[in-house]
Amino acid sequence: MKKLATVIGSMTIFGMLEVFREQKCFRVRKYKIDVPDRWKPDRPVHMVFLSDLHGKEYGEENEKLVRAVRQEAPDLIFCGGDMLVRGREDTAAKAVRFIRKLSAIAPVFCANGNHEQKMRENPEFYDNLYQRYRAALDSDVCFLENDSADISVNGMDMTVTGLEIPVGCYGHLKKRPLQMQEIQSRIGYAEKDRYQILLAHNPVYMEQYQEWGAKLTLAGHLHGGIVRIPGIGGLITPQIQLFPKYSGDLYYDGEYYGIVSRGLGTHTVNIRLFNMAELVSVSLE
Repeated sequence: MKKLATVIGSMTIFGMLEVFREQKCFRVRKYKIDVPDRWKPDRPVHMVFLSDLHGKEYGEENEKLVRAVRQEAPDLIFCGGDMLVRGREDTAAKAVRFIRKLSAIAPVFCANGNHEQKMRENPEFYDNLYQRYRAALDSDVCFLENDSADISVNGMDMTVTGLEIPVGCYGHLKKRPLQMQEIQSRIGYAEKDRYQILLAHNPVYMEQYQEWGAKLTLAGHLHGGIVRIPGIGGLITPQIQLFPKYSGDLYYDGEYYGIVSRGLGTHTVNIRLFNMAELVSVSLE
């Protein structure tokens, strides 16, 4: 029994130290995606994807994170939502300062997560915080609120779309169905003549996004499953659902790809274990 208690105590201490370490660090996770011949670029298109910052800062004014983005030399920067915390002015101010710095590196396209979306749809409850947040960045970035932008980079024509799914899809304990007509009523039909990228915050509906026509879906929201189990993946979502299928990795089905970021910050459950925060770097080749 004494040996067992020693082992349990040692594992507990190690786990606590690792949680503390992972709250302070992030990694750069790199992916390469093979583009179908009809859209192949003249040379690789480099993109950086950030999600779920939740007002966190790495270094003063996020200098470490800005430096890491700059080192990737991206052609495009995508923010996938939850860059702030709903209703908190301080996190909105941090996000504004950070995203402005990103816009000096490459063009920035922002889609909304559930935190921004809830504030946008209910301005009276949040003192118009989202509207003020967007106004502060309007001249620096392109906001995609159920909207699309056509881009041409290195000879590659693409369309980037930001999707806001119904707020009810972020409910706890069970997965609400998401109908194709709900997606199409918000963003129309996928582009077929250009490489279609979809920024969709909640990865739970990855199959629906691919059925809609997204060649590359960029998502986040699940914070990597909070605790990751080797060989299995994420343990639990912020919605208290166990073993999510799309918790943080590269997923593909034929020429359809999905990348789920494990996020850069935390919210509500401020724990990461074997689940380093990450900046995602993508190369389309």
